[in-house]
Amino acid sequence: MASFDLEIKSLNECAIFDELPETGNTLQANALQKAMFVFDKYQIPCFSDDTGLMVDALNGEPGVFSARYAGEPADAEKNMQKLLENMKAMTNRNAKFVTVIAFVVSKDEFYFFEGEIKGVIALDKSGNTGFGYDPIFIPDGYKETFAELGAEIKNQISHRTNAVKEFVNFFNNLKQPNAI
Repeated sequence: MASFDLEIKSLNECAIFDELPETGNTLQANALQKAMFVFDKYQIPCFSDDTGLMVDALNGEPGVFSARYAGEPADAEKNMQKLLENMKAMTNRNAKFVTVIAFVVSKDEFYFFEGEIKGVIALDKSGNTGFGYDPIFIPDGYKETFAELGAEIKNQISHRTNAVKEFVNFFNNLKQPNAI
């Protein structure tokens, strides 16, 4: 297998300051839309992600609308309050975080990588690290929320970590460094 270096730059490092569109009805559609926007405008390979919290008892809500579950503007505190309120009478608290990464090489060549972590929604908020729904999500195998576990543990087990591992495996399995 060939070995090669890959340089990843942020949008800021590439002087890309556009508001990225995110109007899809799925995580995959949103991730692809954002990466394709950058590719179309700047003609550079790009990857982007989208993440959602899917709650079984709420038929997958908040899902693709996780960041704006309680409406505009996005507000993590209000999102958690709405979710906990909607789940008050629920006994099934099973949920999962899902991240989808879209990697656009060209207009006709793109790839998807997905990671997830299962868990349950806590009865109340707990912990003060992390962001989003971290204070109410307890990953399987743990008794603490992501917000209580802290960044080190979360970054080892999270949905984003699992998606990035898939993405890295893709590059590790390339036969030729110029294949992309």
